[in-house]
Amino acid sequence: MTSLTIPVVDIHNENFSELWPSLLLALKTSTFIAVDTELSGLGERKNLLNQCVEERYKSICHAARTRSILSLGIACFKKLPEKGDNAYLSQIFNLTLLCMENYTIEPQSVQFLVQHGFDFNKQYSAGIPYQKGNDKDNEHHVKGIRTLFLELLRARKPLILHNGLIDLAFLYQCFYAQLPDNLGSFIADLSEMFPAGIYDTKYVSEFEIRFTASYLEYAYKKCKRENSKLIDLSRKHLSIEFCRYPASMSTFVDYRLCSLPDPDKSNSEEQHICDRFSAYGWCPNGLNCTQSHNIDLIIDEDEKIYEQKKKQHKGKRQKSVEPSNQSIKEEGSEKVLFTCMEPPCKQPRGPSSLAGTSIAHGCINEASQNELADRADCRMEEDKKESRSLTIILESAVKSKDPSGDEKTVSTTSPTEGTDLAGRVKREDSKSAEGGTHRVGFDAFMTGYIMGYASMLKKGGSSDTSPGNWLPDCHNKIYLSGKNVPLQIMKSVFSKSSRAHAQKVKLLSGSSW
Repeated sequence: MTSLTIPVVDIHNENFSELWPSLLLALKTSTFIAVDTELSGLGERKNLLNQCVEERYKSICHAARTRSILSLGIACFKKLPEKGDNAYLSQIFNLTLLCMENYTIEPQSVQFLVQHGFDFNKQYSAGIPYQKGNDKDNEHHVKGIRTLFLELLRARKPLILHNGLIDLAFLYQCFYAQLPDNLGSFIADLSEMFPAGIYDTKYVSEFEIRFTASYLEYAYKKCKRENSKLIDLSRKHLSIEFCRYPASMSTFVDYRLCSLPDPDKSNSEEQHICDRFSAYGWCPNGLNCTQSHNIDLIIDEDEKIYEQKKKQHKGKRQKSVEPSNQSIKEEGSEKVLFTCMEPPCKQPRGPSSLAGTSIAHGCINEASQNELADRADCRMEEDKKESRSLTIILESAVKSKDPSGDEKTVSTTSPTEGTDLAGRVKREDSKSAEGGTHRVGFDAFMTGYIMGYASMLKKGGSSDTSPGNWLPDCHNKIYLSGKNVPLQIMKSVFSKSSRAHAQKVKLLSGSSW
């Protein structure tokens, strides 16, 4: 059984300066960088799925300007050519942040984060402080999270995200500058900020390697499972190594044990799988759902269905046909075979199903607004796992009022998690992990792992390992929920960069852009 023990370096305000050199070295020496964010909310879901992409961008801007990034995950992958064409050294960082401006938080988002181990006490006592929007005074000279983001830009490495449009907007607003008002300028800015390209592993999962589902944990575990098969067959496979941290850093490093499921154990008893979680990676009942959210069982079921369909289509091809219809039947069989070899699409079940709608390929027809709203929650929760807007304005601490009108401070603690390896290794097989291993540093690692596997898979026998030639069909293409075409990160002749970005570039003109 293939397993990985993954170290995640926990960074907060008390050790940020100490670990700063390690962060910079990891960024500068990496081959590509995967990033993920934990947000305080997203706002109204209907607006985030507006069929007009320009209007959708305006809604995302509003969310980014009124909400904040609570934690940032960075996973750096450095190619190890001496170990093989597909070997990488991965360094993973989990940064706890604290926005020093008023921002909106959605209480049900807080509930979700607490259920999955986010420690708000730690955030408010030891979060790395930052301010959003444009630079204040000489902020770019101060060693902080905004400076770290500039170092990420200076590294000029490919940026890897999963369902990354919202992440990009929040990263820009929180760590770079005030978001431009129009989408064209935002795209123009991004094209200059990341000259090595941006890759979206949700787009990769759906349109390149064509998995049955494309939410983050499903795609990661599917890649890990397929990679294990390649290892067993002694074929080219993805190989990941990690740093060995000294004992002096033991208080900074969390370990997570990731292993493939035991086939005997997974088949020992039949478990009912939650259809909604299986399709979207999110369930409104959360940990209270009576059905299984186990990703390994979901993948098992999908693979069984896929094999059954292959056998059914193979049987159809073997049936005898009349000579007069031979060419027509052969042509039809070719089409059937092609359809069979594509992964099955997960359709929503029950009365809310839309005829002719392909969920896996992101196509939504013109249905009722109520139905779209229900689908919107599933699509947005799929990767961000936020909830509907019930907002509280936060200042330096989370505050609320009791029925008597007295103001009180709300402190939130994280639940106890299962541990191993001297209390440092967190396992994926606990009930809380069943619904998603939700730690943003680990999410960034999963994102990078998907990219590494997909590039290895699509590269085939090619000897060209330069980042620009990984997945040319996915280069600078960002997944758009509810659309069957991506957002292209390419500067248009009709758009120009924003003024804030131009000033930022001028400020940094002394460094290599």
